[in-house]
Order: sequence, then C-alpha cells, then structure tokens
Amino acid sequence: MAVYTEVDDQALSAFLTLYDIGGLLSFKGIAEGVENSNYLLHTEAGSYILTLYEKRTNAADLPFFLGLMNHLADKGFPCPTPICQSSGAMLGALAGRPAAIVSFLDGVWPRKPQPKHCAELGAGLAKMHLAGADFDFTRENALSVSGWRPLYETCNGRADEAIPGLGSVIERELDFFDTNWPTGLPSGVIHADLFPDNVFFIQNQLSGFIDFYFACNDAFVYDLAICLNAWCFEVDGAFNISKARAMLQSYTRVRPLNADELTALPLMARGSALRFLLTRTYDWINTPVGALVRPKNPKECLTQMRFHQDITSPAAYGLDV
Repeated sequence: MAVYTEVDDQALSAFLTLYDIGGLLSFKGIAEGVENSNYLLHTEAGSYILTLYEKRTNAADLPFFLGLMNHLADKGFPCPTPICQSSGAMLGALAGRPAAIVSFLDGVWPRKPQPKHCAELGAGLAKMHLAGADFDFTRENALSVSGWRPLYETCNGRADEAIPGLGSVIERELDFFDTNWPTGLPSGVIHADLFPDNVFFIQNQLSGFIDFYFACNDAFVYDLAICLNAWCFEVDGAFNISKARAMLQSYTRVRPLNADELTALPLMARGSALRFLLTRTYDWINTPVGALVRPKNPKECLTQMRFHQDITSPAAYGLDV
C-alpha cells in the first residue's frame, strides 16, 4: 500500500455516489507498501479502504483479485470484501485509475512477530489454500521462475548498484533454477505476498489477510516458503527456528504436506528469496531520489537466499520428517 495518485474531495464525493455507502466524512492516504494508492475512507455507513490501481497492476487481473476476495469471504475466510456499486460492478475509475472499495478489516499487523503469530499465520494460510480450492478463475504467477530472468534483464546490468557483486550472484541462481525448480506439486490459489503488514491480528488472534494483488495459481508450498522468509528471519538476518516450527506445524495440522512438498521446501524457500531479491533490486535502482515511497533494501533477501542454499532437509526448519 502507498499513495502515488492524489484524489481531491470533489472527485471522491462524486465517485461515492455510485455506491450505497453514504456520503464522505473523511479520508486519508495510507503510506505503507509499494504497489497501489490506498486511502482509508470514513462515510456515513462506516469505514472502508479505497484502492487506486497503479501502472504496475494489470487491469485485466483485477476481476481475479476482487473475485477471489469475494469467494474467500463467502467461504468464511477473513479478508476484505469488495463493495459493489449500485449497478453491481466491483470496479470503477477515479483520478484516471481503475479503483475499487473494499470493507475495512479490523486488527493490526505485528511489528515484531512472535512464534504465536507464526502459528496463527500457518493455520490461516492452510485454511486459505483450502477455501480457494473451488475458485473458478485462474491467474498465472508472473513472478514465478519463468519470470525471474526477464525481470533481472530489466535491471540493465545495474544490480551491483544495489549491492556490489550482486549481478553475478543473481546470474548463478538463475542458472541453477533453470534446471532445478520443482514441478508437479499440489497447487491452487496462493496469496504470494504474505509479509507481516498483510496479516492482521486482534489480541494475538488472526483477524484476516489483506492485499491480494499478487494472488495467483502456484504451488501451495511456494506460498509457505514466502511466509518462511517473511516471518522467520530476525532483523540481524538470523533464522528463528522457533517461529518456523510454529508456522509449519500449524500449517500441516490443517493441510498436511506430502513427501514431494517436504522435499521441495528448501528449494522453494531459496527461490522465494531470489524472487523478492529481484523485485527489491529493481525498485532500489529505479526509485527516484526523493520519491515518497522508500524502496525496501534487497540485502535481507540475499541473506535469506544464502541461508537456504545450505539446507538439504525440511528438518532444518523445525519439521519432523
């Protein structure tokens, strides 16, 4: 989440007439995140989130994202629900951007995740995977292994500007995964971006997931691997096995991993670290000086990737195998 596109009061008030949520009382930008412009709305009917989809979000993917949130909510999974216009449409246009309004999800994200948060996350992720099993739409993961080399090439040989020597490290990893990426694993709808700021809690109990704008169809264990990196490394780069054990055990109690998934987990975690290393490197070298959105440092992803390079068994993550 972030604010790239400014919205004025008159334009927003006119936009809200398309909905049955009352008149505008107040709104303010939400600064966190990097992809789209987000505002917290207060109307006569309650609180909502307004999202303006920026250029990096493909408008053709929006029916998938919004439909998925509707589907999960119908299944009882806690997440924001798109608010339909009086015409029934979930998507509109505002300030020259595609725009949607979703319900407000109560809770706060954990600034310092603990094992209890990781346990809640693991169970919640498994429940989301099961709830999405009969979702009718599909969306290819554009940021899976087949998209990594094209993404790296858009850096135009400038990766070393982010971290000295990074270019050669990335190229070796890309060559490795060209022939070693696991395939044929149980798959379905995944979130693909469950960092702590996308998971809300109330008194340490999971209250829901937000920001489904990287959701796609891919291996379930890849989603789990993304969470492993996002939640189980400390600020100094140390791996916290207690957090990993809590997350993985809670996940497998709801949705057990088969033998192929267990074998693939270290490679998936290594690949997940590379995927975010690539996107963060791109943002690091392409975000203008003085921009309102501060790019995330790719160095932590490099640390994670190197850690997973030495892992040969999921037992290293606290799983009994």
